[in-house]
Amino acid sequence: MLKKIITFAILTISQIAVGQGNKTIIPFQLTSSNNISIRAILNQKDTIQLMLHTAATDVTLIEEAVKRLKSPIFDKTIDGIKSWGGQSGEARQSENNSLTIEGLKWDSLTITENKFSGKFTDGKCGLDLFKDKFIEFNFEKEQMIVSGKLPKRLKGFEKHKLTYENGFMFIEGICEIEKGSQFPNRFLIHSGYSGSVLLDDKFANENKLSEKLKIIDEKQLKDSYGNIMKVQKAVLPVFNIGNITLTDVPVGFFAGAMGRQKISSIGGDIIKRFHIVIDAKREFIYLKPNKLKDLKYANV
Repeated sequence: MLKKIITFAILTISQIAVGQGNKTIIPFQLTSSNNISIRAILNQKDTIQLMLHTAATDVTLIEEAVKRLKSPIFDKTIDGIKSWGGQSGEARQSENNSLTIEGLKWDSLTITENKFSGKFTDGKCGLDLFKDKFIEFNFEKEQMIVSGKLPKRLKGFEKHKLTYENGFMFIEGICEIEKGSQFPNRFLIHSGYSGSVLLDDKFANENKLSEKLKIIDEKQLKDSYGNIMKVQKAVLPVFNIGNITLTDVPVGFFAGAMGRQKISSIGGDIIKRFHIVIDAKREFIYLKPNKLKDLKYANV
């Protein structure tokens, strides 16, 4: 289990001790690929950019970054690493590392090496770093706020139940192809995916969405270990989360072996359109549309 340590005796406004029920404000960059990029210091020597990945648990670094970094030593190899795209085989690991983000420090971290991360980032980290803390995302200010308490000002937010399984957060969404035809499904909150909505094979096939939606494009996606999956893109007229409605949303269907893609996801191009608060136990999420809600969807 990761242990959080506050390293400064005197804290600035943006570095208030989380353990005291106050807050830490972590600035981030919302990249052109809709990823959340956070500056971190590795082993008090190397400055790195980590993509905050809401569907990941480990801290990872890509091979290209490892070549230039001075402090981590990758002297352990493990086998059987799995990712959403399939089996990856072997991966190198580095043990006993420290990581610092805005005055918060974690020691004794194991870092895994892989091939890919979000564009402009050196690797990934998940929400496990902020276990048992409330997390707020303000995409208009490009700030992530970690706190020991639920924010007091939640006027205009909708409260939604989360399903939390194996470190993954799921929320219910409804695909509306035409007026009156609503198809509910649960969606993984997946900030590591740059696009908008991915639909699992079972949901897409049972509801014959490939017949009801016009396919407008086909692309290849790679996961962290280079596994390739083909995705067909269509436009969904209406996508609802509770009482929040998004229109003309790009959706993807994976082509290939039936049942390979078992999880539907909402990605960065959806996530960035909300002011978000996630509770400490990952039981509820609070959503409020922000000024990015009606932006044109990215072609990713």
